[in-house]
Amino acid sequence: MQKKLSLAVLFLAAFVIPASALAASIDSSLIPDGTYTVKIDKLVDAKHIQVTMDNGADTTLAAGRDSVDFGKCKPGDQLKLSLIKGAVMVYLDLTNH
Repeated sequence: MQKKLSLAVLFLAAFVIPASALAASIDSSLIPDGTYTVKIDKLVDAKHIQVTMDNGADTTLAAGRDSVDFGKCKPGDQLKLSLIKGAVMVYLDLTNH
């Protein structure tokens, strides 16, 4: 009985740990420069947003210029944005308001 319980715990751990690792937030500076489509999870402030990337990764992005302002964005909005060194240089809100 004890052996079966240990195997069950080991089996569950093998699937639960990788799933929780996928949900971890990544550092935006590790994302290669380029254009991405993201979904806003949370508006931190007018210069920072928490997003989910198309590949499922979660990260917090900062405005890379003074002219970039996320104040009119809402959670659930979909954005197309350009990242350079982990910062948003320009974005387009793809959501119809």
